[in-house]
Order: sequence, then C-alpha cells, then structure tokens
Amino acid sequence: MLSMNNSMHLRMTNMPLRAPVLLIVDYNLSRIGDVLHMRNYARQQWGAETWLVRDNPQDHDLQISDRVIDADPLDPDFVRHALRQLGEDAGRISAGMVFSDNAVASGAALLEQLGLPVDDAELALGAFDKLAYRIAERRDRPLLDPLGVMLPDFQQIGCINDVRNFALRQERGFVIKPACEGNNRGVVMVAPGGDCEQAFAEVAPYLEGGVLAEAFITFTREYSYDGLGDLWFITEKVSATGRYPVEVAQILPARLSQPECQAIRQTGEQVNRLVGQRIGPFHNEIKLSDADYQTAVIEPNRRPGGMKIWTLAHAVHGVDLYAAWVDSVFCASVPQELPPATCSAATVMFGVPEDMTLDVIELGEIRSMVDDTLTLAAQTLDLAKDDIVLLECAWIIGQSRLIHATPRDNSDFVAHACVALHDARIDIRNLVTVLREQWLTVLNRHLCAAQLFKVAS
Repeated sequence: MLSMNNSMHLRMTNMPLRAPVLLIVDYNLSRIGDVLHMRNYARQQWGAETWLVRDNPQDHDLQISDRVIDADPLDPDFVRHALRQLGEDAGRISAGMVFSDNAVASGAALLEQLGLPVDDAELALGAFDKLAYRIAERRDRPLLDPLGVMLPDFQQIGCINDVRNFALRQERGFVIKPACEGNNRGVVMVAPGGDCEQAFAEVAPYLEGGVLAEAFITFTREYSYDGLGDLWFITEKVSATGRYPVEVAQILPARLSQPECQAIRQTGEQVNRLVGQRIGPFHNEIKLSDADYQTAVIEPNRRPGGMKIWTLAHAVHGVDLYAAWVDSVFCASVPQELPPATCSAATVMFGVPEDMTLDVIELGEIRSMVDDTLTLAAQTLDLAKDDIVLLECAWIIGQSRLIHATPRDNSDFVAHACVALHDARIDIRNLVTVLREQWLTVLNRHLCAAQLFKVAS
C-alpha cells in the first residue's frame, strides 16, 4: 500500500497510480544481501518496486529485484542504452541510487538525466579513478596544505621505465596499483631498492584501465571516514604488513582522541568536496600520523564501505544505514548523527595456514565453524561466550581454487565474520587477533576430518 506522501506525489505529477520505482544502478556480488535488504525495505516502507541496472544480468539479479535493465555502466554509451530500455517507464522512477564503483560516474549521469537527486556526475570520476583523484588533489594543494593533508608524490605508469624512474626519487619505497580496481586487487608494495620488474609484472594486467605509482605513506594508522549525506562516523582499519597491504579487519568505533577525530573528519569532508559528494554515501580511506594530526588520503569512494562497515554501524549505533539511504533517495529526512555506541564490533577476515587449493564444500557449514572459533576465542580471552555476538558470516570463495597463506588481495581469504563485543574490558583488536588465530585451529581440524573421510571412502 502506498503512503499518503507517495500517493500525493503520483497524483501531482499526473503519473498513473502504480507503484513507484527505486532504481539501483549496479552492485558488486558481495552486496547481493544488501540489495535484497533495500528492495524489501523499499517495498515495505515506500510501496515501491526495485529495478536494477546490471550488465549481463543473471538469475540472482532477477531474484533480488522486480525488473532488470541490461546495460554496462563502463560502456561509453551507457546512459543512452539504459534510457532506451526504460522507455516510457522511466517516468515511473521516483528514486535512484548508485551502488558500485564502476557506475559511480555513469550511474550519476543516468540519474541526472532522469531528474533525480544524486551527487555530482562530473566530479564522480575522482571517486573511481585513483589517478584522477590524485590530479584533483594536487590541483587543490593550496587549500589542503594548511589543513595538514600530506599529498604523496605519484606518477602514471605505462611501462617498466616509468616504474624505474619513479623508484629513483623514492627514498622510503612506494606503492604501485591499478587506478580503477577495488578489494586491494593488484596493490604491491615496493621497498627501497626493491624489484621494479616483478612489481610491474604484477600490475601489467591492469595497464589498459590505468596504473599509478605513489610514494609510500609512512603514517601507520589507517581509518575510513564513512557516512551518508551529513551523517558521518570513523572506522578503524587493521591491515597486513609487508608486500601486500591487505585489510584483515575493520573495527568500530575507532579509538581516537577528539583532535585526531577532528583531523580525519576535516580531511574526509575535503575529499567529499573534491569528488562531488553531498547527499549520498561515502567511504574515504585516510591515514593519520602518530603525532601532529597530519593526514593523507589513500582513496575516496562514493558508496558504502566494504567489509560490512554499515553492518557494524547498525550493531554499534542501532541505525540501519541501508534503510536510511533508501529513505533519503525518496527525499525523506534521515538521522544527522548516530546515537552513542553501545558496544564495539569488527569484521574479521579468515585465511589459511599455508598455500593450498581449497574446496569449501568439503568443509561443511560456515556457521558451525565460526561458532567453534568464537568459543575458543572466548576461552582464550576469559570472556563469557554471550559477550561475543555473531552478526553474520559467510564463505568468500566458491569453487575450488588456490588460496595464498599470505593474502595478496581480499580474494585470498576464505571467509569473513562480523562480531559484536559486549565486554568493555577487552580491546576488540585483541579479539580480532585471537579470532584469526583460532580460526586456523578450527580450519585445520575440519581439513583433517575431510581428509580422513576421503581415505575411509
């Protein structure tokens, strides 16, 4: 049943009295549950259908939406293709959101064409292309320098000589990475005097989409400035050290002093300005110095943070940000700030003890393995089992394939779990460490059982 406001809106615009439409432009497969959650909420709260724009849609796309439009957001003619398929039905679309990095620019342009509120399409490239962002950041140096924002040296990479020449002027090493890839894919650390040829070989598959080298940012602490519209919060990142700086956990709330919090917020707002964010979601990755409150931007994003950051916020602060996002695109008011934290929470990535080819089907149900992991962690930390609440968990890998013990990107993890900690005596970083250790114990136990079963059979 339509709300009164929606019914009035339909009558005022002379639209037929049919369900309004929420248009979601693209998503990553890891977000399939989030799309379904927003579809269900839009139906319940706004009486709306949810249409999905997706390149080469599959059966699962049809299961989480009411209609699918086949269009590739990276196609230069994306907007025209999408509008042609929508036809006269475009007039039914009442609200829209862009839910992937690939669509951040073209999706915003589509929503602008449809006359829907959306963040700036022209500036959106900076939230997708890391090279474009660095260029915009350099252009704004006079404004950023006084705020204590350190701008790293960078260079576009087209050949091995570019890497060698960049290395010559970097005393502390550098990072080489694709300009338009997520999930830490292809990111390689090169130490001073390191092997430029090997680093170039690892990013060579990404050259067509752009590759850049950046001076290594020596600040050791990393956070993300997250939020929706004017609402914001700060999440703390735990990353691996060494050649592949992969994220192994996200924790909330971040442990910061007021001046540190202010420094990150100030930088995060400047990033939002540079990439055209005003009303939509954002996830800006920022490093913080150990002293004097200097910051440096790793990358901006105009989407909810990965690794279930909004799920953590819901557990810690009690606000469903996906529901708030849906409300916001239907022009309803949303919270301007989060309530105080009632617990701490973390998303933890689980790996393997050694390089191995793994088929998770042989291991059984993920929930029982994570429950065993939580039990061992509670015993190790002298916690009551009820003090650690499992919010959700899932296998990350599907088909059997090689997994590296030292993850090179997020695809080298086998599973993740989101947990809430309700004992304030325990630092959640310690819980993250213990969970990752105890997971390996549980995984080894199941691997041995699977092997014994094969032998017995």
